[in-house]
Amino acid sequence: MHHTTLLVDTVAPFSTLALQVPSSTPLSSLGSLVVSGFPALPYHALSLASPCGTNLASEAPVSSLTNGQDILTLRLMPSLLGGKGGFGSQLRAAGGRMSSQKASNNDSCRDLNGRRLSTIKEAKKMATYLEGEPERKKAAAEEKRAKLEALEKQLGVSEAGPSQEGESSARAGQKHRFDDTEYLEQSREINDNVKSAVTAGLLKKRKKAKTSPPAEPTSAVVEKANKKDKEEANSQDPQAEEPTVLEKVTEAVLTSSATPGVAAGLSVVAGVAASA
Repeated sequence: MHHTTLLVDTVAPFSTLALQVPSSTPLSSLGSLVVSGFPALPYHALSLASPCGTNLASEAPVSSLTNGQDILTLRLMPSLLGGKGGFGSQLRAAGGRMSSQKASNNDSCRDLNGRRLSTIKEAKKMATYLEGEPERKKAAAEEKRAKLEALEKQLGVSEAGPSQEGESSARAGQKHRFDDTEYLEQSREINDNVKSAVTAGLLKKRKKAKTSPPAEPTSAVVEKANKKDKEEANSQDPQAEEPTVLEKVTEAVLTSSATPGVAAGLSVVAGVAASA
């Protein structure tokens, strides 16, 4: 009897299973042979697959898959729940939605006349705005008239009929004065308080200036301080010598506004007097 060697690739951690079966063995019985080789293998969650995709649940013999060879390779794979599929089409649809939502800005492009699209859009917006200007003015006038009517109703002014047209025109030409007595009283009181405070401050300053002694000029203060310093120096050194004639003349020449020639002459005279 002719036999065929089966090599079954199992899932990890199981190793490859080698079986030798008669070539007339039906394909539907191969599952029981695999379970007998690996009792711990969960065969109910697995399925056998042939290299050519033949249905192994049929009653065809093993020799129908060998093509005259003695070795047949099978693969044991986990059974996965099938579905509709179409994941690629879903991705393409999502990509199309994303690309459609993406804003495209072509304002920098130009038309056949060389004008930018942004300029054309602005011109269209301006034209639309100018077309709607009369309607906006009309709506503003109506809103203003409605506010005026509401104000007249609040003030109790009735609409003027044909007989009251003259009175209403005469009343419209008159000037009306609205005085807030409370506000005027508060304003007057605040002004009086400010004036009183300023007057009191000025009187206080004048009174203080009268009672305090007059301030001496700066030159007098400096002269008095110099005089006091000289007196203290004389009291500390009573035997201090008086300045000589030469020193007096030299100091007078330096402090005077004499010309250089006159100053030289005075210096010579002072020297002669000192030597004498």
